[in-house]
Amino acid sequence: MENVIITVAGKGGVGKTSISAAIVRQLVRDHPQARILAIDADPAVGLATALDVQVNQTIDDIRKAITASGEEDKTKKKAIELLGESKFRIFDAMVEKDGFVFLAVGRPEAAGCYCSINSYLKAVISMVSGEFDYVVIDGEAGIEQVNRRVMENVTHLILVTDPSRKGTQVIRTIKQVADELVMYKEIGVIINRLNDPALEQFVDTGEVPVLARIGDDSSLAMCDVQGQSVMELPDDSNLVRGVQQALNAMGIQ
Repeated sequence: MENVIITVAGKGGVGKTSISAAIVRQLVRDHPQARILAIDADPAVGLATALDVQVNQTIDDIRKAITASGEEDKTKKKAIELLGESKFRIFDAMVEKDGFVFLAVGRPEAAGCYCSINSYLKAVISMVSGEFDYVVIDGEAGIEQVNRRVMENVTHLILVTDPSRKGTQVIRTIKQVADELVMYKEIGVIINRLNDPALEQFVDTGEVPVLARIGDDSSLAMCDVQGQSVMELPDDSNLVRGVQQALNAMGIQ
């Protein structure tokens, strides 16, 4: 079986991290023998919390460890080659959970551009993806990682929006950029937090097909306040059912 690399992208605040976590949940349940990797590529570092993972080392920690201070910008290519030579460090940084493995990009301490860590992330995805049957990437909000070709070898691109005009504008922009820079096979959108069906006629996803529509999920809110992970959501929750529908629509299940 060819490995499946799923990236979840969209505007900040639309619930893409919960959806990413629910995708991991479904893959673990439906494919218990598969090798599944979850990558938290969002500097907001929410996927670890959603999946109840304790992260001790991140990709950015490794980047700092193998790159001489002050030399990174002028020797970026060399630094990425060094990262390739330090593959064992990447696997050491992975956290094993029941049914999946977790890897976090981390949040660089320096303010401003994330170009360096995105360069490393692209190299890491290319390096490790072949070791797993399924890779689920919770991308950072917006189009930066897509624009920098960080996700260029994704097989399935799942865009997430809420009913807001800004949310749909972002996914249409991501689609436009991805068409030029990402070699994806399938693309679709999940409309999240769609609590009033009457709003759907105003949600313009452009040429991106709608995979699922998900309303607010009280069971997700209950899990959150009780400190439980998305992995513990019941099968009949809105989030789980919507994600299952989306995966089926993309032919992943």
